[in-house]
Amino acid sequence: MSAITKTPLELLIEAEKKAIQLFSEIEKRNLIQTGKSEEELSQEIYELANQLFETTRYWHTRIVRAGINTLLPYYENPPLLRLQEDDILFLDLGPIFQEWEADLGRTYVIGNNPKKLKLKNDVESIWNECRNWYLEQINNSIEVTGAQLYQKATDLANQNGWEFGGEIAGHIVGQFPHEKLSQDDKMLSIHPENHASMLSKDKNGNPRNWILEIHLVDRELGIGGFYEQLLTESY
Repeated sequence: MSAITKTPLELLIEAEKKAIQLFSEIEKRNLIQTGKSEEELSQEIYELANQLFETTRYWHTRIVRAGINTLLPYYENPPLLRLQEDDILFLDLGPIFQEWEADLGRTYVIGNNPKKLKLKNDVESIWNECRNWYLEQINNSIEVTGAQLYQKATDLANQNGWEFGGEIAGHIVGQFPHEKLSQDDKMLSIHPENHASMLSKDKNGNPRNWILEIHLVDRELGIGGFYEQLLTESY
Protein backbone atom coordinates (compact mmCIF):
# COMPACT_ATOMS: atom_id res chain seq x y z
CA MET A 1 0.00 0.00 0.00
CA SER A 2 1.44 3.35 -0.99
CA ALA A 3 1.96 6.07 1.61
CA ILE A 4 -0.61 8.83 1.72
CA THR A 5 0.78 11.99 0.18
CA LYS A 6 0.15 15.08 2.27
CA THR A 7 -0.75 18.39 0.70
CA PRO A 8 1.48 21.47 1.16
CA LEU A 9 -1.18 22.98 3.44
CA GLU A 10 -1.21 19.86 5.63
CA LEU A 11 2.60 19.98 5.88
CA LEU A 12 2.48 23.69 6.74
CA ILE A 13 -0.10 22.99 9.46
CA GLU A 14 2.20 20.28 10.88
CA ALA A 15 5.07 22.77 10.95
CA GLU A 16 2.89 25.41 12.58
CA LYS A 17 1.71 23.00 15.27
CA LYS A 18 5.35 22.48 16.23
CA ALA A 19 5.86 26.25 16.36
CA ILE A 20 2.78 26.54 18.59
CA GLN A 21 4.30 23.88 20.85
CA LEU A 22 7.54 25.88 20.95
CA PHE A 23 5.65 29.00 22.08
CA SER A 24 3.83 26.93 24.70
CA GLU A 25 7.16 25.72 26.08
CA ILE A 26 8.51 29.29 26.15
CA GLU A 27 5.60 30.16 28.43
CA LYS A 28 5.78 26.99 30.57
CA ARG A 29 9.49 27.46 31.17
CA ASN A 30 9.04 31.13 32.12
CA LEU A 31 11.65 32.31 29.64
CA ILE A 32 10.09 35.78 29.49
CA GLN A 33 11.64 37.47 32.52
CA THR A 34 12.23 41.07 33.61
CA GLY A 35 15.87 42.10 33.19
CA LYS A 36 16.57 39.76 30.28
CA SER A 37 17.69 41.34 27.02
CA GLU A 38 15.92 40.78 23.70
CA GLU A 39 19.07 39.05 22.43
CA GLU A 40 19.31 36.76 25.47
CA LEU A 41 15.68 35.70 25.07
CA SER A 42 16.19 35.08 21.35
CA GLN A 43 19.20 32.84 22.06
CA GLU A 44 17.29 30.88 24.71
CA ILE A 45 14.46 30.31 22.23
CA TYR A 46 16.96 29.10 19.63
CA GLU A 47 18.40 26.60 22.12
CA LEU A 48 14.94 25.44 23.20
CA ALA A 49 13.82 24.82 19.60
CA ASN A 50 16.97 22.80 19.00
CA GLN A 51 16.36 20.80 22.19
CA LEU A 52 12.71 20.08 21.37
CA PHE A 53 12.84 19.57 17.60
CA GLU A 54 16.53 19.60 16.58
CA THR A 55 15.65 22.77 14.71
CA THR A 56 18.49 25.20 14.03
CA ARG A 57 17.28 26.85 10.81
CA TYR A 58 14.95 29.82 10.50
CA TRP A 59 13.73 31.19 7.20
CA HIS A 60 13.64 34.72 8.63
CA THR A 61 15.46 36.46 11.46
CA ARG A 62 14.10 35.69 14.94
CA ILE A 63 12.35 38.83 16.17
CA VAL A 64 12.12 39.67 19.87
CA ARG A 65 10.86 43.22 20.44
CA ALA A 66 10.11 44.86 23.80
CA GLY A 67 8.96 48.30 24.95
CA ILE A 68 9.21 51.03 22.35
CA ASN A 69 10.75 48.57 19.89
CA THR A 70 7.30 47.00 19.53
CA LEU A 71 6.34 50.01 17.39
CA LEU A 72 8.75 48.92 14.67
CA PRO A 73 8.01 46.66 11.70
CA TYR A 74 10.07 43.64 10.68
CA TYR A 75 12.79 45.30 8.59
CA GLU A 76 13.88 47.76 11.30
CA ASN A 77 16.95 46.96 13.38
CA PRO A 78 16.59 48.96 16.62
CA PRO A 79 19.04 49.05 19.56
CA LEU A 80 18.53 46.09 21.88
CA LEU A 81 16.42 46.59 25.01
CA ARG A 82 16.00 44.72 28.28
CA LEU A 83 12.60 43.54 29.46
CA GLN A 84 11.21 45.86 32.12
CA GLU A 85 8.59 45.58 34.82
CA ASP A 86 5.15 46.42 33.40
CA ASP A 87 6.47 45.79 29.86
CA ILE A 88 5.03 44.56 26.57
CA LEU A 89 6.88 42.46 24.01
CA PHE A 90 6.27 40.30 20.98
CA LEU A 91 7.96 37.32 19.37
CA ASP A 92 7.99 36.65 15.62
CA LEU A 93 9.61 33.31 14.81
CA GLY A 94 10.06 31.53 11.49
CA PRO A 95 11.51 28.07 12.22
CA ILE A 96 11.86 25.43 9.50
CA PHE A 97 10.56 21.95 10.27
CA GLN A 98 11.49 19.21 7.77
CA GLU A 99 11.89 21.83 5.00
CA TRP A 100 8.50 23.46 5.69
CA GLU A 101 8.25 27.00 7.01
CA ALA A 102 6.36 28.04 10.11
CA ASP A 103 5.73 31.70 10.92
CA LEU A 104 4.16 32.51 14.26
CA GLY A 105 3.86 35.74 16.23
CA ARG A 106 2.53 36.38 19.72
CA THR A 107 2.37 39.28 22.20
CA TYR A 108 3.12 39.09 25.92
CA VAL A 109 2.55 41.51 28.79
CA ILE A 110 4.61 41.63 31.97
CA GLY A 111 2.43 43.08 34.71
CA ASN A 112 -1.17 44.25 34.69
CA ASN A 113 -1.21 47.47 32.66
CA PRO A 114 -4.80 47.60 31.30
CA LYS A 115 -3.90 49.33 28.03
CA LYS A 116 -1.18 46.79 27.26
CA LEU A 117 -3.47 43.91 28.16
CA LYS A 118 -6.15 45.37 25.87
CA LEU A 119 -3.61 45.57 23.07
CA LYS A 120 -2.60 41.94 23.60
CA ASN A 121 -6.25 40.86 23.45
CA ASP A 122 -7.19 43.12 20.53
CA VAL A 123 -4.34 42.01 18.28
CA GLU A 124 -5.48 38.39 18.57
CA SER A 125 -9.19 39.16 18.20
CA ILE A 126 -8.56 41.36 15.14
CA TRP A 127 -6.48 38.57 13.61
CA ASN A 128 -9.43 36.22 14.09
CA GLU A 129 -11.90 38.74 12.67
CA CYS A 130 -9.73 39.23 9.57
CA ARG A 131 -9.30 35.47 9.12
CA ASN A 132 -13.03 34.83 9.51
CA TRP A 133 -13.94 37.63 7.08
CA TYR A 134 -11.48 36.32 4.47
CA LEU A 135 -12.75 32.73 4.77
CA GLU A 136 -16.37 33.88 4.58
CA GLN A 137 -15.64 35.69 1.32
CA ILE A 138 -13.86 32.83 -0.40
CA ASN A 139 -16.35 30.25 0.90
CA ASN A 140 -19.00 32.33 -0.87
CA SER A 141 -16.91 32.36 -4.08
CA ILE A 142 -15.91 36.00 -3.58
CA GLU A 143 -12.25 36.49 -4.41
CA VAL A 144 -10.21 38.75 -2.14
CA THR A 145 -7.15 40.75 -3.15
CA GLY A 146 -4.19 41.46 -0.92
CA ALA A 147 -5.19 45.13 -0.94
CA GLN A 148 -8.72 44.33 0.26
CA LEU A 149 -7.52 42.17 3.15
CA TYR A 150 -4.97 44.83 4.14
CA GLN A 151 -7.75 47.42 4.15
CA LYS A 152 -9.90 45.15 6.33
CA ALA A 153 -7.07 44.83 8.84
CA THR A 154 -6.51 48.59 8.85
CA ASP A 155 -10.21 49.31 9.33
CA LEU A 156 -10.50 46.91 12.26
CA ALA A 157 -7.39 48.40 13.88
CA ASN A 158 -8.86 51.91 13.64
CA GLN A 159 -12.29 50.79 14.89
CA ASN A 160 -10.63 49.42 18.02
CA GLY A 161 -8.59 52.57 18.68
CA TRP A 162 -5.25 51.47 17.23
CA GLU A 163 -3.08 52.29 14.22
CA PHE A 164 -2.08 49.47 11.90
CA GLY A 165 1.70 49.34 12.23
CA GLY A 166 2.79 47.16 9.32
CA GLU A 167 3.52 47.87 5.66
CA ILE A 168 1.97 44.46 5.00
CA ALA A 169 -0.62 42.30 6.75
CA GLY A 170 0.95 39.01 5.69
CA HIS A 171 2.71 37.08 2.93
CA ILE A 172 2.98 33.68 1.33
CA VAL A 173 4.62 30.73 3.07
CA GLY A 174 5.63 27.29 1.84
CA GLN A 175 8.39 24.77 1.41
CA PHE A 176 11.76 26.37 2.11
CA PRO A 177 12.66 28.54 0.32
CA HIS A 178 9.22 29.69 -0.75
CA GLU A 179 8.37 31.45 -4.00
CA LYS A 180 9.94 34.89 -4.26
CA LEU A 181 9.55 37.91 -6.52
CA SER A 182 11.47 41.15 -6.60
CA GLN A 183 11.20 43.37 -3.52
CA ASP A 184 9.17 45.88 -5.52
CA ASP A 185 6.58 43.28 -6.55
CA LYS A 186 3.84 43.17 -3.91
CA MET A 187 1.93 40.22 -5.40
CA LEU A 188 3.16 37.83 -2.70
CA SER A 189 2.26 40.11 0.21
CA ILE A 190 -1.00 41.29 1.77
CA HIS A 191 -0.17 44.83 0.73
CA PRO A 192 -2.25 47.88 -0.31
CA GLU A 193 -0.73 47.69 -3.80
CA ASN A 194 -1.51 44.00 -4.34
CA HIS A 195 -4.65 43.96 -6.48
CA ALA A 196 -4.34 40.30 -7.46
CA SER A 197 -6.64 37.64 -6.06
CA MET A 198 -5.13 35.78 -3.12
CA LEU A 199 -6.43 32.61 -4.78
CA SER A 200 -4.09 33.13 -7.75
CA LYS A 201 -1.90 30.09 -8.42
CA ASP A 202 1.89 30.13 -8.38
CA LYS A 203 4.03 29.74 -11.52
CA ASN A 204 3.63 25.96 -11.33
CA GLY A 205 -0.15 26.15 -11.10
CA ASN A 206 -0.30 25.29 -7.39
CA PRO A 207 -2.39 27.10 -4.77
CA ARG A 208 -0.53 29.61 -2.61
CA ASN A 209 -0.69 29.47 1.18
CA TRP A 210 -0.72 32.67 3.20
CA ILE A 211 0.35 33.96 6.59
CA LEU A 212 -1.86 36.66 8.14
CA GLU A 213 -0.07 39.09 10.45
CA ILE A 214 -1.57 41.90 12.52
CA HIS A 215 0.63 44.64 13.98
CA LEU A 216 -1.18 47.25 16.09
CA VAL A 217 0.50 50.32 17.59
CA ASP A 218 -0.19 53.31 19.81
CA ARG A 219 2.58 55.76 19.01
CA GLU A 220 1.65 58.15 21.81
CA LEU A 221 2.02 55.41 24.44
CA GLY A 222 4.98 53.85 22.61
CA ILE A 223 3.54 50.33 22.52
CA GLY A 224 2.76 47.76 19.84
CA GLY A 225 1.35 44.25 19.61
CA PHE A 226 1.76 41.50 17.02
CA TYR A 227 -0.08 38.30 16.13
CA GLU A 228 0.74 36.04 13.20
CA GLN A 229 -0.39 32.64 12.01
CA LEU A 230 -1.31 30.57 8.96
CA LEU A 231 -4.41 31.91 7.17
CA THR A 232 -6.60 28.83 7.15
CA GLU A 233 -9.54 27.21 8.88
CA SER A 234 -9.15 26.48 12.60
CA TYR A 235 -7.62 23.11 13.39
